[in-house]
Amino acid sequence: MNDMLRLVEPVIPALRRYARALVRNRATADDLVQDCLERAVRHWHERHEGDPRSWLFTILHNLAVNQFRRSARRGQHIAIDEANEDDFGQNAVQEQKLMYQDVLDKLARLPDDQRAVLLLVAVEDLSYADTARALDIPIGTVMSRLSRAREKLQQEIEGSADGAPKNVVQLRSMK
Repeated sequence: MNDMLRLVEPVIPALRRYARALVRNRATADDLVQDCLERAVRHWHERHEGDPRSWLFTILHNLAVNQFRRSARRGQHIAIDEANEDDFGQNAVQEQKLMYQDVLDKLARLPDDQRAVLLLVAVEDLSYADTARALDIPIGTVMSRLSRAREKLQQEIEGSADGAPKNVVQLRSMK
């Protein structure tokens, strides 16, 4: 048990960051991490020896995917009594917060498979091999999804996701 705590405890903040980036709701992310840790404890004997980091991210990712599928079938429901201030829009008061939110919005527009790879490699600092194991995809797929995600995010940030700058009006030529 002490061995498990020693190996899992340092990974919890990274799991929380990843969960929050995936679901974009603090309470839901915390519930997701809790479910991940419960499953890890129940199935600790089934894991491979060594660093459990990629194994834990695999569990978390699979739980999130299952949750997305359930939400897609049912639709999202938030009871007004259970909603907190974060569930309602509020104006940002600092430029940094606006930029941060803008990047999160652009990140959220990425396809789920690209966003997951980008978060695991760029934010959680998993290797391509660990990311491939966590998502159960080939390393080549990790590299191509990461490349497409970075390119798409860069285009979004520069304002040219459709190939043209957002602040320029395209004119048609008349003949």
